Amino acid sequence: MRDSRAALASALSAATFLLLLPAGLCVRIIGGKEVAAHSRPYMALIHGTNGSLCAGALIADGWVLTAAHCALNRSSQVILGAHSRSKQEPEKQILSVRKQIPYPYYDKPRHEGDLKLLKLRGKATINKNVAILRLPKRGKDVKPGTRCHVAGWGLFRNDKLAQPDTLREVNVTVLDRKTCNGHKYYGRHPVIQPDMICAGDPKGGKDSCDGDSGSPLICEGTFRGVTSFGKQNRCGDPRGPGVYTLLSQKHLNWITKTTQRAA
Repeated sequence: MRDSRAALASALSAATFLLLLPAGLCVRIIGGKEVAAHSRPYMALIHGTNGSLCAGALIADGWVLTAAHCALNRSSQVILGAHSRSKQEPEKQILSVRKQIPYPYYDKPRHEGDLKLLKLRGKATINKNVAILRLPKRGKDVKPGTRCHVAGWGLFRNDKLAQPDTLREVNVTVLDRKTCNGHKYYGRHPVIQPDMICAGDPKGGKDSCDGDSGSPLICEGTFRGVTSFGKQNRCGDPRGPGVYTLLSQKHLNWITKTTQRAA
């Protein structure tokens, strides 16, 4: 009887503790979930400098598109076909980076043109686990209210220890730039430009986070943006939705010219 009472007391205590946890501590990629293994074959896991982590999209067998602010060096690796960060999966293809080519008009303080092409040392073997994500034919804007999704290995809560081992994905909704620039949101610090996409959830709790930089934003089945930035230490805050670099026509023209010239 004493053991059963102790067990009941312990269960009640645990339940009370869970009810008191802030919503932001839910174990998710800021509101997302783990995807089926190797179901996003275009994703690239990028190991940067000082243990940093980014992601990207394979846009040709020898090219990955990521964010310009992702810091890489000679020892950086691009891993294709990954689901787990830590396991030695047979689907993985590990390639080094031959050359980094940031967008020539990238403005770091303003987060403008936050794109970078990585020319791989060698070519990826295309199969069911490693596939190319096609760029859009035209650099159309994305209308407010459009449903999109973004995947990555980034933090699932505002805690540097909350690093998932497997690929996760979250659905986000595009917010109009006027609202995103309003004083209740970014307040024009920085200015959300026409070649940026602001996307999150009106209720909060759904967002990309640290470690997701460079991940592709897919809207209605089309590659539309690259994960750029958000409010520091406030992932999932409804007043600080994630901001993505729009694959505008000028960006697409640069990608096409660069990959053809350096092929």
